[in-house]
Amino acid sequence: MDILIRQEFPADYHSTEEMIREAFLNEEYSDKTEHFLVKRIRNSDAFIPELSLVALTQAKEVVGHILLSKITIADGEKAADSLALAPVSVAPGYQGKGIGSQLIRSALNKAKEGGFQSVIVLGHKDYYPKFGFKPASLWNIQAPFEVPDEVFMALELTENALEKAAGVVHYSKAFSE
Repeated sequence: MDILIRQEFPADYHSTEEMIREAFLNEEYSDKTEHFLVKRIRNSDAFIPELSLVALTQAKEVVGHILLSKITIADGEKAADSLALAPVSVAPGYQGKGIGSQLIRSALNKAKEGGFQSVIVLGHKDYYPKFGFKPASLWNIQAPFEVPDEVFMALELTENALEKAAGVVHYSKAFSE
């Protein structure tokens, strides 16, 4: 499938949010508010425009989106900057065609090129490891809420980036509003 991946622009926001809403309508583990989360992140200091990407068809229809936003991993006075991968969305009619994988790879590459060191994701234990994600607990990194160990994962974009990053992940307020 011929898909163009590029940075999301303000002119895309409405169609992106509608696509995200549709993408999660039938997801069992969704609260169906991911499109609102994206909007809140865009309006927060955690937003990095260059790491909000859309997948477009040849007809310029938005069929996928991914967002990486700023987070910190803190243990007392010690804190490390990182990124949260959330959410990644693909329009229902385009799921299962590799668009989500393309978005994830593109976003991770852009983050690395931008000098970011690591990424945290709360996601499917059998999906994210193919991109290099491992349980965050390997670095003594914990979620700020109860989740199974195998679904809370981290990825080092640069070697040993998480070596001294133990602690609890602190998400932007946009995640809890």
